[in-house]
Amino acid sequence: MENNNQTEDSKIRPLDGLRVLDISRALAGPFCTMMLGDLGADVIKVERPGRGDESRSWGPPFVGQPNETYPGESTYYLAANRSKRSLTVNLKSSEGQEIIKRLALLSDVLVENYLTGSLDRMGLGYDHLHELNPRLVYCSISGYGRTGPYADKGGYDFILQAEGGIMGITGPVEGPPFRVGVSIIDITTGMFASTAILAALRAREVTGRGQMLDLSLLDSSAAILSNVASNYLIGGVEPKRMGNAHFNIAPYEVFRARDRWITLGALNQRQWENLCRVVDRPEIISDPRFTSNQNRVENREALAQVLNEAFSGQDARVWIGQLHDVGIPSGVINSIEDVFNHPQAEARDLSIELEHPTAGWMSFPGYPYKFSDTPAQAFRPPPLLGEHNQEILEELLGYSQEDIKELHERGVI
Repeated sequence: MENNNQTEDSKIRPLDGLRVLDISRALAGPFCTMMLGDLGADVIKVERPGRGDESRSWGPPFVGQPNETYPGESTYYLAANRSKRSLTVNLKSSEGQEIIKRLALLSDVLVENYLTGSLDRMGLGYDHLHELNPRLVYCSISGYGRTGPYADKGGYDFILQAEGGIMGITGPVEGPPFRVGVSIIDITTGMFASTAILAALRAREVTGRGQMLDLSLLDSSAAILSNVASNYLIGGVEPKRMGNAHFNIAPYEVFRARDRWITLGALNQRQWENLCRVVDRPEIISDPRFTSNQNRVENREALAQVLNEAFSGQDARVWIGQLHDVGIPSGVINSIEDVFNHPQAEARDLSIELEHPTAGWMSFPGYPYKFSDTPAQAFRPPPLLGEHNQEILEELLGYSQEDIKELHERGVI
């Protein structure tokens, strides 16, 4: 497990010198800005005074010291907000709006996920801030996008998993549809947003100007349908729920060994024939129902029955060893505990440690990318609400301690 407290101020990170003004909340926006922060950007997370990002209260579980609003920090909030500084600002106040405008002048990127038109009415929309700072990359994340008949409608991951098609293809063939176990649309939207931001910053090097980025949960959900969407858009086939089976490949699903579930996929004819030999069913290589991938897809239920009968004879570890020996992709279905205790996960630093100011040392998921020269580095734990108010207002904007005290007393920060 990697210890990620930043100890060398001189360590170079890919986005050193970049400032991100983050006025998003919940998951999609914060996940995006956390990625940028881990890569070295100075991320200023703007939150509501007294309450903060609503995800702070999304628990249990909670850790750290409780306050008057919620019983400590929710682990949900902690999952998407490391590598940031927290500043509380009342955006409905004129003084608060002025703070955001002054910070926007000093920032390279702004990320927001307010309802369409909300920030425009506060004088903090793209047109207003682009006029103040033409180099600002303004990233707007919403449920359905900033144009079209649903532009004014709020969006949430669960709803967009339904409306965006993911739940239409997830779950057993019979019975209710299932949501993906994590907020996959929020997370992928955050990932798409971070990619778009980096592309816009590269474009700014050429044009000298920032631009507006319009991302939505609906757009992201459609994009990640990938080959399933192609089955419909190109092949004219309406995909249905298939449980753990693959739309285009067979066998490529879950099977039951004697003691637990395993997954495997035979993606080509060589792997298919090797699989038949491993399970001691060489005769089905020439079975006309299974001779080609097309035949196997068309007869997948009969194929699954044959393979499940074969796999029931031995424990999963025995099968996995034999399958790996002949180059067949396969694995056991792990619990979350199994994942983070896996020797490969430990070798790849898939969990890192940070010291939180009230909860002490805690573990977080690591980085999904490895840099040879300028590695990602979570140099701050998820911040307490308003933890960096004085630091940001005094050092960046030149407010005096008396000014800051007055702003706090008046509910501006």
